[in-house]
Amino acid sequence: MITITTTAELEAFCQRAATMPYVTVDTEFLRERTYYSKLCLVQLAVKGDAEEDAVLVDPLVEGLSLAPLYELFANENVVKVFHAARQDLEIFYIEGNVLPKPLFDTQIAAMVCGFGEQVGYETLVKKVAKAQIDKTSRFTDWSRRPLTDAQKNYALADVTHLRVIYEFLAEELKKSNRSKWVEEEIQVLMSPATYIVEPENAWKRVKTRTNSAKFMGVVMELAKFRESYAQSRNIPRNRVFKDDALLELASTKPKTGQDLGRSRLLLREARRGDIADGILAAVEAGLSKPADKLPRPDRSRDKLQVNPALADLLRVLLKAKCEITGVAPKLIANSAELDQIAAGERDVKSLSGWRAEVFGRDALRLCRGEVALALKGQTVDVVDV
Repeated sequence: MITITTTAELEAFCQRAATMPYVTVDTEFLRERTYYSKLCLVQLAVKGDAEEDAVLVDPLVEGLSLAPLYELFANENVVKVFHAARQDLEIFYIEGNVLPKPLFDTQIAAMVCGFGEQVGYETLVKKVAKAQIDKTSRFTDWSRRPLTDAQKNYALADVTHLRVIYEFLAEELKKSNRSKWVEEEIQVLMSPATYIVEPENAWKRVKTRTNSAKFMGVVMELAKFRESYAQSRNIPRNRVFKDDALLELASTKPKTGQDLGRSRLLLREARRGDIADGILAAVEAGLSKPADKLPRPDRSRDKLQVNPALADLLRVLLKAKCEITGVAPKLIANSAELDQIAAGERDVKSLSGWRAEVFGRDALRLCRGEVALALKGQTVDVVDV
């Protein structure tokens, strides 16, 4: 097992990888005690079975630069293969301001190829690579050194089996002419906005049961303060205060330190010092927000005139189409989108792009009364009327 510990070694591997059709990539990281993920290990593999075709890169070694890897990521002649890439890509974007291109995500490809919704890597290893993964190192502390042979084997398995899985899925997509479907889905992963949380928008992640404008104004400011504080000190947002405490504060609207002391949910550390000052300032800012700056609740769902019978038919149609094509239903449309279609809305993701080909066109025809659903044996057919 080769572990790269110098920039020169990494550059040599990346120069060789640049001559290959693809490179498989995975990371090991820690995030329990920080806001941003701490990159602890990078695993890379290229096509082949030799020992030098799969390596570990130790980013914790002093003096090692990932610049050669980032240069490889920018090389559009080499496909960068990940499984469930989002967290890995966030690390590379935050650390190196780079997103690998072209990108292939085997989890997305597997959903298109009939392996179900959000299929796990271990499942694909069993079904495609016909292998087993030793899970004993799954919950290891990847920041500790030295790594054991078991840890190294576990980490390398994340990219060696991925070669087999990628080649299989790429061939399946080519045979079914669905490669463009995966490319369309991957565009979301290629957007920097996917990985950046702006403090001004942090409130949108907080689930509330009330849409009172004044209440939401305080939620906005509290979430903004929490996100800024967590980012600046690189600590998890829940270490500042949790969502339930945020909602309690938005309800009680404390004005003094004594008020904070009465909170049932606020951590002791948050009742004094910088956090306490930030909370009180955020509450005051939220209460003083002008009406035109307060968040307006989305009432569009309340106004939907959903035809329940049509919505049920659309669900049957979706299930039938997914059984025929092998595509995971969740990848095409969720329940809310089906309700939107049944209510007459047409600016819905499931009615455009590759989804229209699989489901959207027949869904619109069903809405217009141009087709019906007929049960034939164990299958549902779409028939013209």
